[in-house]
Amino acid sequence: MKVLVVGGGGREHALAWTLLQSDRVEEVFCSPGNGGTATMKNCKNIPLAVDDFVGAIDTVKKYKINLVVVGPEVPLSLGIVDRLRQEKIAVFGPTQAGAQIESSKSWAKEIMTLANVPTAKSQTFSDANSAQEYIQTQGAPIVIKADGLAAGKGVIVAMTLVEAIAAVDELLGDKPGKLVIEEYLTGSEVSVLAVTDGKTIRPLSPAQDHKRIGEGDTGKNTGGMGAYSPVPLVSDELMARIETEVLQPTLKALNQKNIDYRGVLYAGLMITPQGEPKVIEFNCRFGDPETQVVLPLLNTPLEEILIACVEQKLEQLPPIKYKAGSAVCVVVASGGYPDAYESGKAIAGIESAEQKGAIVFHAGTKLERDRVITSGGRVLGITAIGDNFDRAIASAYDALESIEFDKMYYRHDIGHKYR
Repeated sequence: MKVLVVGGGGREHALAWTLLQSDRVEEVFCSPGNGGTATMKNCKNIPLAVDDFVGAIDTVKKYKINLVVVGPEVPLSLGIVDRLRQEKIAVFGPTQAGAQIESSKSWAKEIMTLANVPTAKSQTFSDANSAQEYIQTQGAPIVIKADGLAAGKGVIVAMTLVEAIAAVDELLGDKPGKLVIEEYLTGSEVSVLAVTDGKTIRPLSPAQDHKRIGEGDTGKNTGGMGAYSPVPLVSDELMARIETEVLQPTLKALNQKNIDYRGVLYAGLMITPQGEPKVIEFNCRFGDPETQVVLPLLNTPLEEILIACVEQKLEQLPPIKYKAGSAVCVVVASGGYPDAYESGKAIAGIESAEQKGAIVFHAGTKLERDRVITSGGRVLGITAIGDNFDRAIASAYDALESIEFDKMYYRHDIGHKYR
């Protein structure tokens, strides 16, 4: 079969790489792809923007593609799945209505209320003055979230009232829009990526992301500086609670809204000190960099899972199986990220890192005259698998020593949370 993966980041490289591990998948197309997918065997980049729906349809017809997998949230929120379904094209991902669970945090809160899932207390505001008055009554620490899509960076955790007031000005100010202001939750964050066909929902192996730019989880939020899977904190008992208290009720609430949701329902959770799972946010797609540690551990062919969701046969799929061991991904970023950074830096050492056993997933890269150069904030994800976390962490950082480009940056403490 042939598959089109829409997107060009590390998540999409991981999806393409995993699909090509199966004998059933003969070729993967990536639109637009990146420097890694451009050099991968049996993979072809198609120079299309992720919101070029007509181009995607033409590509499917031209290459006789059997399945489309949509990676990023932007085309999902713009309705790519609705458009492809109109053409009778098999596509994995939620419709535009379902994608609101990520594209509108206020709408997601409405779904959580309908589903009665445990989450942070919150209120939604459309003007800065009201938001700031509310913050004064609630105190700090407090969390301020932009209502729309923000590539993982539209959340400010304000530890003081001064920071909180400034966050309102930064995220809303005089601009039209909404803010969701939430109580500050304490505990350990966990990402649970679940696949669903709209009727049945199954969680994949849990992962833990490192969102902050600085070591020790300090500094600004990013799209994610690294991840590991599985998560020792998430026992079988806790996962059962997450299924029954979060995932299944949310899917039921989506059904009550007449939303046919076939894709990934990604629950960003806080596990409180009391062991309670509370929803921080929902996303409508595979996480990045969580995908880069969850999929390399997968033993069940990925295309079987995706097709079961598209055809609404997930209940008939045997239990999803995983390889033994642990996976760790360290993200290498451009210096300055998540603020201003330079692009066009030549990258050296990728082959050497791979020879050490790592999987190098490209994110912000492109192929230019046989050279791989930087083209984004998060550039590479160095993933390693080991018998245990210590070995996986050591392998990832050993491979990372081979990578070189001007002003590269990465955290040295990815995986520290597992202890």
